[in-house]
Formats: sequence, structure tokens, C-alpha cells
Amino acid sequence: MKLLSRHLMIDFYHCKEESVSDGAAIERHLRDTLTSLGYEIEATSARVFDDQFAVTVIFPEGHLAIHAYRELHYVALDVFLCKEDAEPESIYRPLKNFFAPDKTKTTLIKRGDFTKEIKPKTKTRFAPVRKLKITGANVIRILSNQK
Repeated sequence: MKLLSRHLMIDFYHCKEESVSDGAAIERHLRDTLTSLGYEIEATSARVFDDQFAVTVIFPEGHLAIHAYRELHYVALDVFLCKEDAEPESIYRPLKNFFAPDKTKTTLIKRGDFTKEIKPKTKTRFAPVRKLKITGANVIRILSNQK
């Protein structure tokens, strides 16, 4: 086993208005898309909030979560598939056609990748120290010019 799952995060910007305004149509399209791809849906939850519509779908191979913001014409979507050879892109394509966004951003993460040595990441920032030295030098120069 090289990795446990694949997690595709999708942002759809400037979606067509009718696709983000009808929560029932979004839920229906998600169900149709998943069943047409061979996924057996175990549970679905849909909620309407003031400015958004949220749907979660659970199936044996993973889960899907979507938040559609009517006023922003924006959709945030997570597809999590629990197989090493999973292809979350197969779910992405029909949803992109449904929402018809002007701009799309996708991020694919391979979850549970045990093939690489896991090392903690550390970040060191040098800019504030450099800026402090430059500022200190400027203060000294200004003070020496006043004499």
C-alpha cells in the first residue's frame, strides 16, 4: 500500500446562477452523478443556511461535501475517496459541467502517503531581523547627521 486515499478540493468561481440557487437540483445532481459512476450512496444530508446550501454524501468508497453560495455564485467541493487507485477527477468532470464555472481551482492531496520519510517542517523568517538592522542603521545615520 503506497497511500490510503485521495482528497480532491475544488473551488468553482462565477457559476451559472440557476445551478447554485436550487438546492434540490444540486442534491439530485450529486446523487445522479455518483450512482452513474457506480457508487452506492449510504447517506445524504442537505441543509439550507442564510447564504449557502450544504450537502454531504457518504458512500463506502469515501465521501463528498459541497457548499454552494448563492449570492457569490461560488461552490466549494471536497471529494475524498478511500482507495489507492481512486480517481476523484471522474466525479469532478460532471460537476464542472453542471455548475459551469468561469474559473476553477483544484487541489489534489494524496492522504496517508507512507512511502516518504515523514519529517517535521519548520519555517524560519529572516525578514524582520533584516528590517530591524536596516532601521537601526538608518536611525544611527540620522542621529550622527544631527551633530
